[in-house]
Amino acid sequence: MIDKHTDDCDRSIFTLDQPIPYQLKIAGQVSENWTDWMEKIDIRIETERSGLTTTVLTGTFDQAALLGLIRRLYYLGFPLISVNCIQPGIQPQRN
Repeated sequence: MIDKHTDDCDRSIFTLDQPIPYQLKIAGQVSENWTDWMEKIDIRIETERSGLTTTVLTGTFDQAALLGLIRRLYYLGFPLISVNCIQPGIQPQRN
């Protein structure tokens, strides 16, 4: 499924070294100390009525940094829910 806010992402700016705003959603909750080494990332915790927790990470990454973040999340055991390119200045929709 493609969300409207991700479908409008300007693909002409995609290169390996061009930083682009992304939003990642993972299952679970990252600890408070994540902001120490991820100071340029907005971290938002969402809790569903069922009690399940989702962490939303929003930041600007080039491809190497994005892959490094995804790899770190994998090694820490956080299941990846989604990765979306977002337009600068546009707030992604909440699910």
